[in-house]
Amino acid sequence: MTEARFDEIIHAPNRLRICSMLSAMNEVEFAALREALGVSDSVLSKQLKALEDAGYLSVRKSPLDGRTRTWAALTPAGKDAFSGHVAELRRLAAGIAID
Repeated sequence: MTEARFDEIIHAPNRLRICSMLSAMNEVEFAALREALGVSDSVLSKQLKALEDAGYLSVRKSPLDGRTRTWAALTPAGKDAFSGHVAELRRLAAGIAID
């Protein structure tokens, strides 16, 4: 069972949404994340960098149709941190006291 723990890095709204999308898929392309969040390239890049610096996200670049595409994926540490954060949010929403 995942330990419920608040994670300030993940909690920022756009980073929480990024982690949520990535938790459901192996990886997601940069443009798909940008469109889903409705943010600019620079805003998304900053959010991905924060998650990558924390060790929660891996980024790979791949050529496709003559252009370089950027793909993001949660690392095992990112999956664990996201799962713990969601568990803590559920605990808070339920009003469950910490022992």
